[in-house]
Amino acid sequence: MSEGKKEIRDKLRHKKEMLTPDERFEKSRAICSHLMELILPGETVMVYTSKEKEVNTVPLITMLLSYRHPVIVPIIQSEDVSLRLSYLENMMVLVPSTFGVPEPIGNEIPADGADVDTIILPMLGFDRKGGRIGYGAGYYDRFLAQYPDIRKIGIAFGCQEVDSLPLDPHDVVMDAIVTEEGVVYRRV
Repeated sequence: MSEGKKEIRDKLRHKKEMLTPDERFEKSRAICSHLMELILPGETVMVYTSKEKEVNTVPLITMLLSYRHPVIVPIIQSEDVSLRLSYLENMMVLVPSTFGVPEPIGNEIPADGADVDTIILPMLGFDRKGGRIGYGAGYYDRFLAQYPDIRKIGIAFGCQEVDSLPLDPHDVVMDAIVTEEGVVYRRV
């Protein structure tokens, strides 16, 4: 592929930013609804807490909590480019933190990556071979390298799809990818 990851990221950011708040809201609701069909009873689900222009995960987290799924959220540790984990029992404890990401700072309930059954990952872009491109810092790639057996579901808006991504050896392929159209990729 002639384009590097930086160019792809720039194009995908622009595409995502072209969506109106109403479009993001409606598409996010559809994505969260499709996602719930993939979550198994009693599963512990790790899910990112969304920023403004990402797929809004509030509906998903609300549904997971209402169905009494254990929910784990990541806390960004920029000093060592890693993720610390916390159980989330109440959305009201989330406050804007690193990069403006809502996190349960001051209300953490420590969690372990070994307890996660399924992780819901943000994606800046994806292809239909399970490829995912993130924002470039590698937080999730490092985490998943430690816990390779977790089921990985990437979520994004349909406009974030590309034909093919240039994947590096450390890039992790998703087990499933969900957009507003439904499950667009599922590893056999």
